[in-house]
Amino acid sequence: MTSVILCGGSGTRLWPLSRELMPKQFAPLFGDESLFQRTVKRNGAISDSMLIVSNAEQYFLALDQLEAIDRKEDRFLLEPVGRNTASAIALAALSIPPEEIMLVVPSDHLIKKQAEYERATAKATEFAQDGFLVTFGIKPKSAETAYGYIEAAGSEVISFKEKPDKNQAEEFIKRDNFYWNSGMFCFAARTYLDALRVHNDEILKTCEAAIKNAKKEGRLIRVAHSDMMKIPENSIDYAVMEKASGAKVVFCDPDWSDMGSFESLYSELEKDSYGNTLSNAITIDSRNNLILAQKRQIAAIDVENLMIADTADALLVAKYGSGQKVKEIVKALKMKNSDLPNLHATVHRPWGTYTVLESHDRYKIKKIVVKPGKRLSLQKHLHRSEHWIVVSGAALIAVEDKTLLLRPNESTYIHSGHKHRLENQGHVNLVVIEVQVGEYLGEDDIVRFEDDFNR
Repeated sequence: MTSVILCGGSGTRLWPLSRELMPKQFAPLFGDESLFQRTVKRNGAISDSMLIVSNAEQYFLALDQLEAIDRKEDRFLLEPVGRNTASAIALAALSIPPEEIMLVVPSDHLIKKQAEYERATAKATEFAQDGFLVTFGIKPKSAETAYGYIEAAGSEVISFKEKPDKNQAEEFIKRDNFYWNSGMFCFAARTYLDALRVHNDEILKTCEAAIKNAKKEGRLIRVAHSDMMKIPENSIDYAVMEKASGAKVVFCDPDWSDMGSFESLYSELEKDSYGNTLSNAITIDSRNNLILAQKRQIAAIDVENLMIADTADALLVAKYGSGQKVKEIVKALKMKNSDLPNLHATVHRPWGTYTVLESHDRYKIKKIVVKPGKRLSLQKHLHRSEHWIVVSGAALIAVEDKTLLLRPNESTYIHSGHKHRLENQGHVNLVVIEVQVGEYLGEDDIVRFEDDFNR
C-alpha cells in the first residue's frame, strides 16, 4: 500500500499562525512536531511507501521536516499551483502501479488513537482490494457545521451532504447513520482512475498529459505550470465520490480532528484550572481563553471566551465561536494586496531562512541565515541595491566577475542590476544582515541566472 499525503491548502482559518507559504500542517502547533510530521509517522507505520503531493513552494520545507524525523526515501509529486483534490489524487494514481492500493490522507489532521486508525485502514484496504472506492466516516461528537456528512446504510454510502446549517447538523447527529466526512480515502489506483474516466474524463485526460510531460528527477516528479493550469479545478467529492455508485464507508473513532479552526485547536491544547491555554501569558480573573503567543508577553485581565493569536507581524483577537470568520480577515487582507496572508516575518527557503526585521516604502532590513553547504541563486535586482553585513560564519560572495570572502563585522555593497550570489561553504550557519534600498522592494524583483533548486 502507498500512502498519498496531500499537503495542499493554506489553512486560512488559523491565520496568523498559518500562512500560504507556512500552512498549518507545517507549523509546530504541538511542541516541536508538526501535523505533517505526525501524519507521516502515523502512515509510515502501515504503508510500504509514501508519495507526498505538495505545492512546489513548500517542497524544501517538507523535505527539512522529513529529515528531522529521519525519513529520506519518500517520493514527492510537486504541483506548481493547486487544482484541488481530484487532480492531486489523479496525478498520484498515475505515478504508481495501477493495482497499488492508495491510502489518501490530508497532512493537517490530528489523529490520536493509532490502533483504531490502523483497524479502520485495514478494513478499508480489504474493500479497496475488492475494487471499491472507500471513504472514512468519523463518529460525530457534536452538531458541527464546518464538516460535510456521509449518510450510510451499513457500509454502503447513500449520499454525501454538504456542510449543513445548525438545524440540519442537529438532525443529522440524532440519526445513527450520519458521520462526519473525514476527507480520507482508500482505493486501488486503477479503481480511482476508472471512476474518474466515467464521471470526469476531462480531469483524467489533462492529468495524463501532465504526468507524461512532467520532469522525473529520482524521487521527485515536477508537473509543469502550463500543464497544471489546463486541469479543471474540482474536489474528489464533487468529481467522483458523489457520482459513483457502490462506494463503501468505514466507520472509525480515532480521536480525529481536521484542526480547521481555533476552536478545534483550543480543544486539543493543555489548559490551566481556569480553562486558559498554557502559553506565554499572564491571566488575572480570566477564563476559557485560547492564548497563543510566539515571543511577546501577553497579559489578559477580566476576559472570557477569547481567542488570541500573536505572531511577529500580526495579532488576532476574536470571540470564541467566531473562528470561521477568520478567513474573511484573510480575504480583506488580500484585497489590500498585503503579504500577511502569504508570509510570516520569517520565511523558509531551500537554502535557509530570512526574517524581515524592518520594512518601509524605501528600505527593508532582513536577517538572512544560510545553511552549511548552501547558496542562493545567481541573481540580480532591477529596482534595489543591497548592503550585506556578516554577523557570524563566513560568506563567499560573487558580484559580477569578482569574488570575495567576508567574515564577521565585514560588509559589501551590491548595486542594482549587478549579478550576485551569497554562499556558505562553512560548517555552521552563515548569518547576514541585509539592508535593501530602492523604489520597489518586492520579493518578485529577482532575475535568476543559475539556481541549485530549479526555481
